[in-house]
Amino acid sequence: MATESKLSRPQLKVLALSALGGALEFYDFIIFVFFAKAIGQLFFPPEMPDWLRQLQTFGLFAAGYLARPLGGVILAHFGDLVGRKKMFTLSIFLMSVPTLLIGCLPTYGDWGLWAPLALLFMRILQGAAVGGEVPGAWVFVSEHAGRRHLGLACGSLTAGLVGGILLGSLMAVFINGRFGGELLTWAWRIPFLVGGLFGLFAVYLRQYLHETPVFAELEAKRALAAELPLKLLLRGHKGQVLLAMAVTWLLTGAVVVVILMTPTLIQAQAGIGAVDAFSANALATLAVMLGAVLAGHLSDRLGPGPVLAAFSLLLVASYGLMMTLLPLHPGWLKPLYALAGFGVGITGVIPAIAVAAFPAPIRFTGLSFSYNLAYAIFGGFTPILVSLLVAWHPLGPLAYLGALGLMGLGLGFWLWPRGRAAEAGLTFR
Repeated sequence: MATESKLSRPQLKVLALSALGGALEFYDFIIFVFFAKAIGQLFFPPEMPDWLRQLQTFGLFAAGYLARPLGGVILAHFGDLVGRKKMFTLSIFLMSVPTLLIGCLPTYGDWGLWAPLALLFMRILQGAAVGGEVPGAWVFVSEHAGRRHLGLACGSLTAGLVGGILLGSLMAVFINGRFGGELLTWAWRIPFLVGGLFGLFAVYLRQYLHETPVFAELEAKRALAAELPLKLLLRGHKGQVLLAMAVTWLLTGAVVVVILMTPTLIQAQAGIGAVDAFSANALATLAVMLGAVLAGHLSDRLGPGPVLAAFSLLLVASYGLMMTLLPLHPGWLKPLYALAGFGVGITGVIPAIAVAAFPAPIRFTGLSFSYNLAYAIFGGFTPILVSLLVAWHPLGPLAYLGALGLMGLGLGFWLWPRGRAAEAGLTFR
Protein backbone atom coordinates (compact mmCIF):
# COMPACT_ATOMS: atom_id res chain seq x y z
CA MET A 1 0.00 0.00 0.00
CA ALA A 2 1.05 3.55 -0.63
CA THR A 3 2.92 5.69 1.83
CA GLU A 4 3.22 8.77 -0.38
CA SER A 5 1.86 12.07 0.86
CA LYS A 6 -0.39 12.33 -2.19
CA LEU A 7 -2.60 9.83 -3.95
CA SER A 8 -0.89 8.22 -6.92
CA ARG A 9 -2.38 8.34 -10.39
CA PRO A 10 -3.66 4.72 -10.23
CA GLN A 11 -5.22 5.46 -6.82
CA LEU A 12 -6.93 8.56 -8.22
CA LYS A 13 -8.26 6.47 -11.11
CA VAL A 14 -9.71 3.91 -8.69
CA LEU A 15 -11.28 6.65 -6.58
CA ALA A 16 -12.77 8.49 -9.57
CA LEU A 17 -14.27 5.38 -11.18
CA SER A 18 -15.59 4.14 -7.84
CA ALA A 19 -17.18 7.49 -6.99
CA LEU A 20 -18.76 7.75 -10.45
CA GLY A 21 -20.16 4.23 -10.22
CA GLY A 22 -21.40 4.84 -6.69
CA ALA A 23 -23.17 8.05 -7.73
CA LEU A 24 -24.89 6.30 -10.64
CA GLU A 25 -25.91 3.33 -8.51
CA PHE A 26 -27.27 5.50 -5.72
CA TYR A 27 -29.15 7.54 -8.34
CA ASP A 28 -30.72 4.29 -9.58
CA PHE A 29 -31.82 3.39 -6.06
CA ILE A 30 -33.16 6.81 -5.04
CA ILE A 31 -34.83 7.96 -8.29
CA PHE A 32 -37.91 5.90 -7.37
CA VAL A 33 -38.85 8.26 -4.55
CA PHE A 34 -38.70 11.38 -6.75
CA PHE A 35 -41.37 9.88 -9.03
CA ALA A 36 -43.39 8.12 -6.33
CA LYS A 37 -46.59 10.04 -7.08
CA ALA A 38 -46.57 9.15 -10.79
CA ILE A 39 -45.64 5.52 -10.03
CA GLY A 40 -48.56 5.27 -7.59
CA GLN A 41 -50.99 6.47 -10.26
CA LEU A 42 -49.62 4.10 -12.88
CA PHE A 43 -49.06 0.87 -10.94
CA PHE A 44 -52.13 0.69 -8.69
CA PRO A 45 -55.88 0.60 -9.41
CA PRO A 46 -57.30 4.03 -10.34
CA GLU A 47 -60.22 3.55 -7.92
CA MET A 48 -57.85 3.14 -4.97
CA PRO A 49 -57.92 6.08 -2.51
CA ASP A 50 -54.98 8.46 -2.91
CA TRP A 51 -53.69 7.90 0.62
CA LEU A 52 -53.67 4.12 0.19
CA ARG A 53 -52.02 4.35 -3.23
CA GLN A 54 -49.30 6.59 -1.82
CA LEU A 55 -48.84 4.30 1.18
CA GLN A 56 -48.39 1.24 -1.03
CA THR A 57 -46.01 3.12 -3.31
CA PHE A 58 -43.76 4.02 -0.38
CA GLY A 59 -44.11 0.45 0.80
CA LEU A 60 -42.50 -0.61 -2.48
CA PHE A 61 -39.75 1.93 -1.86
CA ALA A 62 -39.23 0.59 1.67
CA ALA A 63 -38.93 -2.96 0.33
CA GLY A 64 -35.61 -1.93 -1.12
CA TYR A 65 -34.34 -1.00 2.35
CA LEU A 66 -35.54 -4.26 3.85
CA ALA A 67 -33.59 -6.21 1.23
CA ARG A 68 -30.35 -4.35 1.95
CA PRO A 69 -29.08 -6.46 4.90
CA LEU A 70 -29.60 -9.79 3.15
CA GLY A 71 -28.10 -8.65 -0.13
CA GLY A 72 -25.25 -6.92 1.64
CA VAL A 73 -24.30 -9.97 3.70
CA ILE A 74 -24.43 -12.33 0.70
CA LEU A 75 -22.32 -10.06 -1.53
CA ALA A 76 -19.91 -9.36 1.34
CA HIS A 77 -19.53 -13.08 2.07
CA PHE A 78 -18.26 -13.71 -1.44
CA GLY A 79 -16.32 -10.45 -1.41
CA ASP A 80 -14.26 -11.78 1.50
CA LEU A 81 -13.78 -15.18 -0.17
CA VAL A 82 -13.49 -14.65 -3.93
CA GLY A 83 -12.54 -10.99 -4.30
CA ARG A 84 -13.61 -7.40 -3.73
CA LYS A 85 -13.59 -6.44 -7.41
CA LYS A 86 -15.94 -9.23 -8.55
CA MET A 87 -18.61 -8.27 -6.03
CA PHE A 88 -17.98 -4.55 -6.58
CA THR A 89 -18.78 -5.04 -10.26
CA LEU A 90 -21.66 -7.45 -9.65
CA SER A 91 -23.44 -5.04 -7.30
CA ILE A 92 -23.71 -2.27 -9.87
CA PHE A 93 -24.84 -4.79 -12.52
CA LEU A 94 -27.58 -6.01 -10.16
CA MET A 95 -28.68 -2.41 -9.70
CA SER A 96 -28.56 -1.36 -13.35
CA VAL A 97 -30.61 -4.20 -14.84
CA PRO A 98 -33.68 -3.80 -12.54
CA THR A 99 -33.55 -0.02 -13.02
CA LEU A 100 -33.58 -0.46 -16.78
CA LEU A 101 -36.43 -2.99 -16.53
CA ILE A 102 -38.51 -0.64 -14.35
CA GLY A 103 -38.38 1.82 -17.23
CA CYS A 104 -39.79 -0.90 -19.52
CA LEU A 105 -42.46 -2.37 -17.21
CA PRO A 106 -46.12 -2.46 -18.30
CA THR A 107 -48.37 -0.49 -15.95
CA TYR A 108 -51.50 -1.57 -14.06
CA GLY A 109 -53.66 -0.76 -17.08
CA ASP A 110 -51.75 -3.37 -19.10
CA TRP A 111 -50.78 -6.05 -16.56
CA GLY A 112 -53.18 -5.57 -13.68
CA LEU A 113 -51.85 -6.87 -10.33
CA TRP A 114 -48.77 -8.31 -12.02
CA ALA A 115 -47.48 -4.78 -12.57
CA PRO A 116 -46.99 -3.82 -8.89
CA LEU A 117 -45.69 -7.33 -8.13
CA ALA A 118 -43.07 -7.00 -10.87
CA LEU A 119 -42.15 -3.56 -9.53
CA LEU A 120 -41.79 -5.02 -6.04
CA PHE A 121 -39.40 -7.67 -7.35
CA MET A 122 -37.30 -5.02 -9.09
CA ARG A 123 -37.09 -2.98 -5.87
CA ILE A 124 -35.94 -6.04 -3.90
CA LEU A 125 -33.15 -6.62 -6.42
CA GLN A 126 -32.18 -2.95 -6.20
CA GLY A 127 -32.08 -3.09 -2.40
CA ALA A 128 -29.92 -6.20 -2.41
CA ALA A 129 -27.54 -4.51 -4.84
CA VAL A 130 -27.15 -1.26 -2.91
CA GLY A 131 -26.67 -3.27 0.29
CA GLY A 132 -23.49 -4.64 -1.23
CA GLU A 133 -22.44 -1.57 -3.22
CA VAL A 134 -22.01 1.00 -0.44
CA PRO A 135 -19.90 -1.04 2.01
CA GLY A 136 -18.17 -2.79 -0.90
CA ALA A 137 -17.18 0.53 -2.43
CA TRP A 138 -15.79 1.82 0.88
CA VAL A 139 -13.73 -1.34 1.35
CA PHE A 140 -12.53 -1.31 -2.25
CA VAL A 141 -11.27 2.29 -2.30
CA SER A 142 -9.82 2.15 1.21
CA GLU A 143 -7.77 -0.95 0.48
CA HIS A 144 -6.43 0.67 -2.66
CA ALA A 145 -5.66 3.97 -0.93
CA GLY A 146 -4.07 2.48 2.18
CA ARG A 147 -3.95 3.71 5.76
CA ARG A 148 -2.43 7.12 4.94
CA HIS A 149 -5.32 8.09 2.64
CA LEU A 150 -8.12 6.05 4.22
CA GLY A 151 -10.22 9.05 5.26
CA LEU A 152 -9.84 10.95 2.00
CA ALA A 153 -10.78 7.86 -0.01
CA CYS A 154 -13.90 7.16 2.07
CA GLY A 155 -14.88 10.83 2.22
CA SER A 156 -14.54 11.30 -1.53
CA LEU A 157 -16.55 8.17 -2.23
CA THR A 158 -19.24 9.33 0.18
CA ALA A 159 -19.39 12.62 -1.72
CA GLY A 160 -19.97 10.59 -4.89
CA LEU A 161 -22.83 8.66 -3.27
CA VAL A 162 -24.44 11.91 -2.11
CA GLY A 163 -23.98 13.18 -5.65
CA GLY A 164 -26.32 10.41 -6.74
CA ILE A 165 -29.09 11.96 -4.63
CA LEU A 166 -28.37 15.33 -6.24
CA LEU A 167 -28.53 13.79 -9.72
CA GLY A 168 -31.92 12.30 -8.88
CA SER A 169 -33.21 15.65 -7.66
CA LEU A 170 -32.00 17.45 -10.79
CA MET A 171 -33.49 14.77 -13.03
CA ALA A 172 -36.85 15.17 -11.30
CA VAL A 173 -36.76 18.93 -11.81
CA PHE A 174 -35.85 18.49 -15.49
CA ILE A 175 -38.49 15.84 -16.29
CA ASN A 176 -41.29 17.68 -14.49
CA GLY A 177 -40.34 21.00 -16.08
CA ARG A 178 -39.73 19.75 -19.62
CA PHE A 179 -42.19 16.85 -19.95
CA GLY A 180 -44.78 17.58 -17.28
CA GLY A 181 -47.71 17.05 -19.65
CA GLU A 182 -46.40 13.69 -20.84
CA LEU A 183 -45.23 12.45 -17.43
CA LEU A 184 -47.92 9.83 -16.95
CA THR A 185 -47.93 8.64 -20.57
CA TRP A 186 -44.23 7.98 -21.17
CA ALA A 187 -41.87 10.56 -19.66
CA TRP A 188 -41.73 8.85 -16.24
CA ARG A 189 -39.73 6.07 -17.91
CA ILE A 190 -36.85 8.37 -18.93
CA PRO A 191 -35.04 8.61 -15.55
CA PHE A 192 -35.09 4.82 -15.12
CA LEU A 193 -33.92 4.07 -18.66
CA VAL A 194 -31.17 6.67 -18.39
CA GLY A 195 -30.10 5.37 -14.97
CA GLY A 196 -30.00 1.77 -16.16
CA LEU A 197 -27.93 2.58 -19.25
CA PHE A 198 -25.46 4.70 -17.33
CA GLY A 199 -25.22 1.96 -14.72
CA LEU A 200 -24.29 -0.58 -17.37
CA PHE A 201 -21.68 1.86 -18.62
CA ALA A 202 -20.29 1.99 -15.06
CA VAL A 203 -20.12 -1.84 -15.09
CA TYR A 204 -17.98 -1.59 -18.23
CA LEU A 205 -15.71 1.01 -16.61
CA ARG A 206 -15.18 -1.15 -13.53
CA GLN A 207 -13.61 -3.84 -15.70
CA TYR A 208 -10.56 -1.55 -15.81
CA LEU A 209 -10.15 -1.66 -12.02
CA HIS A 210 -7.78 -4.11 -10.34
CA GLU A 211 -8.27 -6.26 -7.27
CA THR A 212 -7.26 -4.52 -4.05
CA PRO A 213 -3.66 -5.06 -2.86
CA VAL A 214 -4.97 -6.19 0.53
CA PHE A 215 -7.13 -9.00 -0.88
CA ALA A 216 -4.44 -10.02 -3.37
CA GLU A 217 -1.96 -10.35 -0.48
CA LEU A 218 -4.44 -12.38 1.59
CA GLU A 219 -5.05 -14.68 -1.37
CA ALA A 220 -1.34 -15.11 -2.07
CA LYS A 221 -0.60 -15.95 1.56
CA ARG A 222 -3.67 -18.24 1.79
CA ALA A 223 -4.87 -16.08 4.65
CA LEU A 224 -8.52 -15.80 3.61
CA ALA A 225 -11.19 -16.60 6.18
CA ALA A 226 -11.08 -20.31 6.99
CA GLU A 227 -14.68 -20.33 8.26
CA LEU A 228 -17.81 -18.48 7.27
CA PRO A 229 -16.85 -14.77 7.56
CA LEU A 230 -20.14 -13.96 9.32
CA LYS A 231 -19.50 -16.70 11.90
CA LEU A 232 -16.02 -15.33 12.61
CA LEU A 233 -17.44 -11.83 12.86
CA LEU A 234 -20.14 -12.63 15.41
CA ARG A 235 -17.83 -14.81 17.48
CA GLY A 236 -14.89 -12.47 17.93
CA HIS A 237 -15.76 -8.92 16.82
CA LYS A 238 -18.95 -7.87 18.60
CA GLY A 239 -17.38 -4.66 19.90
CA GLN A 240 -16.39 -3.57 16.40
CA VAL A 241 -19.90 -4.37 15.15
CA LEU A 242 -21.42 -2.15 17.85
CA LEU A 243 -18.99 0.67 17.03
CA ALA A 244 -19.79 0.48 13.30
CA MET A 245 -23.54 0.35 14.00
CA ALA A 246 -23.31 3.37 16.34
CA VAL A 247 -21.54 5.58 13.79
CA THR A 248 -23.92 4.36 11.08
CA TRP A 249 -26.82 5.47 13.29
CA LEU A 250 -25.26 8.91 13.40
CA LEU A 251 -24.88 8.86 9.61
CA THR A 252 -28.51 7.88 9.01
CA GLY A 253 -29.76 10.53 11.43
CA ALA A 254 -27.76 13.28 9.73
CA VAL A 255 -28.86 12.32 6.22
CA VAL A 256 -32.51 11.51 6.95
CA VAL A 257 -33.22 14.50 9.20
CA VAL A 258 -31.18 17.27 7.58
CA ILE A 259 -31.30 16.30 3.89
CA LEU A 260 -34.43 14.19 3.37
CA MET A 261 -36.96 15.50 5.92
CA THR A 262 -36.01 19.16 6.44
CA PRO A 263 -37.41 20.51 3.13
CA THR A 264 -40.88 19.40 4.24
CA LEU A 265 -40.37 20.55 7.83
CA ILE A 266 -39.33 24.11 6.94
CA GLN A 267 -42.29 24.51 4.59
CA ALA A 268 -44.65 23.92 7.50
CA GLN A 269 -42.68 25.66 10.27
CA ALA A 270 -41.18 28.67 8.50
CA GLY A 271 -43.62 29.23 5.63
CA ILE A 272 -40.97 28.46 3.01
CA GLY A 273 -42.27 27.68 -0.48
CA ALA A 274 -41.64 24.25 -1.97
CA VAL A 275 -39.47 25.56 -4.81
CA ASP A 276 -37.28 27.57 -2.42
CA ALA A 277 -37.04 24.66 0.01
CA PHE A 278 -35.87 22.17 -2.59
CA SER A 279 -33.54 24.67 -4.27
CA ALA A 280 -31.87 25.26 -0.91
CA ASN A 281 -31.80 21.50 -0.37
CA ALA A 282 -29.80 21.06 -3.59
CA LEU A 283 -27.30 23.66 -2.30
CA ALA A 284 -27.12 21.85 1.04
CA THR A 285 -26.44 18.56 -0.77
CA LEU A 286 -23.49 20.18 -2.53
CA ALA A 287 -22.25 21.37 0.86
CA VAL A 288 -22.50 17.79 2.17
CA MET A 289 -20.21 16.65 -0.63
CA LEU A 290 -17.61 19.32 0.21
CA GLY A 291 -17.87 18.62 3.93
CA ALA A 292 -17.47 14.87 3.44
CA VAL A 293 -14.24 15.29 1.48
CA LEU A 294 -12.85 17.73 4.05
CA ALA A 295 -13.82 15.54 7.02
CA GLY A 296 -12.20 12.51 5.42
CA HIS A 297 -9.02 14.45 4.62
CA LEU A 298 -8.78 15.86 8.15
CA SER A 299 -9.21 12.40 9.66
CA ASP A 300 -6.04 11.34 7.81
CA ARG A 301 -4.16 14.28 9.30
CA LEU A 302 -5.64 14.49 12.81
CA GLY A 303 -7.11 11.06 13.42
CA PRO A 304 -10.78 10.00 13.28
CA GLY A 305 -11.54 10.85 16.93
CA PRO A 306 -11.01 14.64 16.82
CA VAL A 307 -12.78 14.97 13.48
CA LEU A 308 -15.79 12.92 14.61
CA ALA A 309 -16.08 15.04 17.77
CA ALA A 310 -15.70 18.37 15.92
CA PHE A 311 -18.18 17.51 13.17
CA SER A 312 -20.69 16.18 15.73
CA LEU A 313 -20.66 19.62 17.35
CA LEU A 314 -20.85 21.36 13.97
CA LEU A 315 -23.77 19.19 12.84
CA VAL A 316 -25.91 19.98 15.89
CA ALA A 317 -24.91 23.64 16.15
CA SER A 318 -25.49 24.40 12.45
CA TYR A 319 -28.85 22.61 12.34
CA GLY A 320 -29.93 24.27 15.58
CA LEU A 321 -28.97 27.67 14.18
CA MET A 322 -30.99 27.00 11.05
CA MET A 323 -34.14 25.75 12.76
CA THR A 324 -34.23 28.56 15.34
CA LEU A 325 -33.37 31.47 13.03
CA LEU A 326 -35.32 30.45 9.92
CA PRO A 327 -38.83 31.32 11.23
CA LEU A 328 -37.52 34.81 12.07
CA HIS A 329 -35.35 35.29 8.98
CA PRO A 330 -36.67 33.16 6.07
CA GLY A 331 -34.44 35.09 3.69
CA TRP A 332 -31.41 33.43 5.27
CA LEU A 333 -32.56 30.00 4.07
CA LYS A 334 -29.80 29.20 1.61
CA PRO A 335 -26.74 30.12 3.72
CA LEU A 336 -28.24 28.50 6.83
CA TYR A 337 -29.14 25.30 4.98
CA ALA A 338 -25.74 25.20 3.27
CA LEU A 339 -24.03 25.44 6.67
CA ALA A 340 -26.21 22.64 8.03
CA GLY A 341 -25.41 20.57 4.95
CA PHE A 342 -21.70 21.12 5.55
CA GLY A 343 -22.23 19.69 9.05
CA VAL A 344 -23.63 16.54 7.44
CA GLY A 345 -20.13 16.20 6.02
CA ILE A 346 -19.58 14.09 9.14
CA THR A 347 -20.59 11.27 6.79
CA GLY A 348 -17.07 11.51 5.34
CA VAL A 349 -15.26 10.36 8.49
CA ILE A 350 -17.79 7.73 9.58
CA PRO A 351 -16.97 5.11 6.91
CA ALA A 352 -13.25 5.49 7.64
CA ILE A 353 -13.95 4.52 11.26
CA ALA A 354 -16.21 1.62 10.30
CA VAL A 355 -13.89 0.22 7.60
CA ALA A 356 -10.83 0.28 9.85
CA ALA A 357 -12.66 -1.46 12.68
CA PHE A 358 -12.48 -4.89 11.02
CA PRO A 359 -9.49 -7.06 10.08
CA ALA A 360 -8.92 -7.65 6.36
CA PRO A 361 -10.14 -11.30 6.11
CA ILE A 362 -13.66 -10.34 7.29
CA ARG A 363 -13.64 -6.60 6.55
CA PHE A 364 -16.29 -6.66 3.81
CA THR A 365 -18.62 -8.86 5.87
CA GLY A 366 -18.10 -6.86 9.06
CA LEU A 367 -18.78 -3.50 7.45
CA SER A 368 -21.71 -4.74 5.36
CA PHE A 369 -23.42 -6.53 8.26
CA SER A 370 -23.04 -3.60 10.66
CA TYR A 371 -23.89 -0.86 8.17
CA ASN A 372 -26.92 -2.52 6.58
CA LEU A 373 -28.39 -3.78 9.86
CA ALA A 374 -28.07 -0.33 11.43
CA TYR A 375 -29.48 1.35 8.33
CA ALA A 376 -32.45 -1.03 8.20
CA ILE A 377 -33.26 -0.39 11.88
CA PHE A 378 -32.46 3.27 12.37
CA GLY A 379 -33.15 4.43 8.83
CA GLY A 380 -36.60 2.88 9.14
CA PHE A 381 -37.69 4.31 12.47
CA THR A 382 -36.06 7.77 12.22
CA PRO A 383 -38.79 9.35 10.01
CA ILE A 384 -41.51 7.96 12.30
CA LEU A 385 -39.78 9.14 15.48
CA VAL A 386 -38.99 12.57 14.05
CA SER A 387 -42.62 12.99 12.93
CA LEU A 388 -43.79 12.21 16.48
CA LEU A 389 -41.23 14.67 17.90
CA VAL A 390 -42.51 17.41 15.57
CA ALA A 391 -46.02 16.90 16.95
CA TRP A 392 -44.54 17.33 20.44
CA HIS A 393 -42.46 20.44 19.65
CA PRO A 394 -41.30 22.21 16.45
CA LEU A 395 -37.68 21.72 17.51
CA GLY A 396 -38.18 18.01 18.17
CA PRO A 397 -35.95 16.99 15.20
CA LEU A 398 -33.16 19.09 16.70
CA ALA A 399 -33.52 17.20 19.99
CA TYR A 400 -33.11 13.88 18.17
CA LEU A 401 -30.12 15.12 16.21
CA GLY A 402 -28.68 16.58 19.41
CA ALA A 403 -28.84 13.19 21.13
CA LEU A 404 -27.01 11.60 18.20
CA GLY A 405 -24.49 14.45 18.26
CA LEU A 406 -23.75 13.75 21.92
CA MET A 407 -23.17 10.11 21.06
CA GLY A 408 -20.83 11.16 18.25
CA LEU A 409 -19.00 13.54 20.58
CA GLY A 410 -18.56 10.78 23.14
CA LEU A 411 -17.28 8.32 20.56
CA GLY A 412 -14.94 10.96 19.18
CA PHE A 413 -13.36 11.58 22.58
CA TRP A 414 -13.20 7.83 23.21
CA LEU A 415 -11.34 7.28 19.93
CA TRP A 416 -9.13 10.35 20.34
CA PRO A 417 -6.07 8.73 21.96
CA ARG A 418 -4.00 6.57 19.61
CA GLY A 419 -4.08 3.69 22.07
CA ARG A 420 -7.86 3.78 22.25
CA ALA A 421 -8.13 3.73 18.46
CA ALA A 422 -5.96 0.64 18.36
CA GLU A 423 -8.03 -0.94 21.13
CA ALA A 424 -11.16 -0.33 19.04
CA GLY A 425 -9.56 -2.11 16.13
CA LEU A 426 -8.75 1.01 14.14
CA THR A 427 -5.39 -0.27 12.93
CA PHE A 428 -6.12 -0.43 9.22
CA ARG A 429 -3.68 -2.46 7.15
